[in-house]
Amino acid sequence: MNMTRREGMAAVGAAALLGVTGAGKAAARRSSLLDTHDAMGLAELVAKREVSPSELLDAAIGRAEALNPRFNFMAQKHYDYGRAAIAKGLPQGPFSGVPWLLKDLNTYVAGLPTENGSRFYKGYRPQITSELVRRIEKAGFVIFGKTTVPELGLTGTTENKLNGDTRNPWNPKHITGGSSGGAAAAVAAGVLPAAHATDGGGSIRIPASCCGLFGLKPSRGRVPMGPPRTEGWGGLSVHHAVTRSVRDSAAILDATQGPEPGSRYAAPTPAENFLSQIGKAPGRLRIALMLDAPSGSPVDPECVEAARKAARLCERLGHHVEEAAPKLDIAAMGAASFVLIGSSVAADMLDRAKATGIAIGPEVLEPITLGFTAYGQKATGMDFARANNTLQAAAISMAQFMANYDVILSPTLAAPPLELGKINLSPDVDFAAWGQRAASFSPFTQIANMTGQPAMSVPLATANNGLPIGVMFMGRYGDEALLFRLAGQLEAAAPWKNRRPAL
Repeated sequence: MNMTRREGMAAVGAAALLGVTGAGKAAARRSSLLDTHDAMGLAELVAKREVSPSELLDAAIGRAEALNPRFNFMAQKHYDYGRAAIAKGLPQGPFSGVPWLLKDLNTYVAGLPTENGSRFYKGYRPQITSELVRRIEKAGFVIFGKTTVPELGLTGTTENKLNGDTRNPWNPKHITGGSSGGAAAAVAAGVLPAAHATDGGGSIRIPASCCGLFGLKPSRGRVPMGPPRTEGWGGLSVHHAVTRSVRDSAAILDATQGPEPGSRYAAPTPAENFLSQIGKAPGRLRIALMLDAPSGSPVDPECVEAARKAARLCERLGHHVEEAAPKLDIAAMGAASFVLIGSSVAADMLDRAKATGIAIGPEVLEPITLGFTAYGQKATGMDFARANNTLQAAAISMAQFMANYDVILSPTLAAPPLELGKINLSPDVDFAAWGQRAASFSPFTQIANMTGQPAMSVPLATANNGLPIGVMFMGRYGDEALLFRLAGQLEAAAPWKNRRPAL
């Protein structure tokens, strides 16, 4: 007998928990809630006492145990931590009782490991809890593990020497994207409806595109980064989530956004909460359609057509679309980003070596990570200052361009999801060739990190091989509200919630 995906996943969850007894049927029903409800929907069921937090946690754990061997998205399992949080009593937040996975990259729960996808950090247990984690738990989320990342989040695929390769639920031969690839794989596979993600060069939007999810990168300074420091990679990196629904992304941002103690800067306070924007008409937007990669590297025709199709949809929705692109010195911006990232990586690796007494080398770090470390050690303070100046100038140029446009529409990536092994951190090419290869895959996403703007990947297209293709919309700095209004309109016009991998 053939099963639908929903029926099959319910059976997976039930079998993983209790077998096929009468109790197993009840477990199957609870497991199926993970398919039929987003995070807000699950929270509503908990509030109505139609399902308990423990039942949802057990269902998510059952899914994780059944599916992780196939897709390898769990870096760490903290099931007892989640159960203890429920036993203690959960806060009555907007997501009370909903299971949650943290990304295993510089996001801390005191006493639990944070290994950053690296052998160099194996067994590292910080003694601080991130401000973001405090806000996530205050919202009522139940943390039960951490998801896989490439070493230090340095590439657009989630493959590392510590945990192995994370595989795409749509096709296990292909990448999930990175660096939030474990989070995206878990959500795409149906383990939970939303998960924590970060983005330093596209690391929310790349895996969202590869796995058929919605992924919004917030404005710089919107979501807390610390402690111990409130800025990542010189301001390139931000935190948020990958989700199935737009409203989950908005509500999660409401629960986590805002200044943190000691922060150098914060994004402008929104006039209204982000969830309230879903369903509001965005008005007639002026949309710039950017089809060519700013670097001049080739873009797969399927990705170009996906952006054109999205443009036609926007026009049907009443928006004005015209081909246009900002004039940016992408070579200078890319070089500046390498200085910021390399310097940050080098400082962290040298500090780690000093703290542990372990020598930096190929036994603990992958070749490309070693390349970043070497590059960063050669950079001077003046190099760092000039890099910062270059990206500030780029942000000003972008703001001037966007005085005439509300949104920039482009492909999220320059190709559908690659096969595994193409852009990992242990490649068959040298550092420079790897950098060119990796940058050519994601030439569009990095701009928003360099300028600090919000941007979102929307799952509007599918490649001929059945893999997802995302389309990216970039907004003005501080104006996530407009992106959410547009995203809600697109979600209503071209629903994607039932577009799932056939597991």
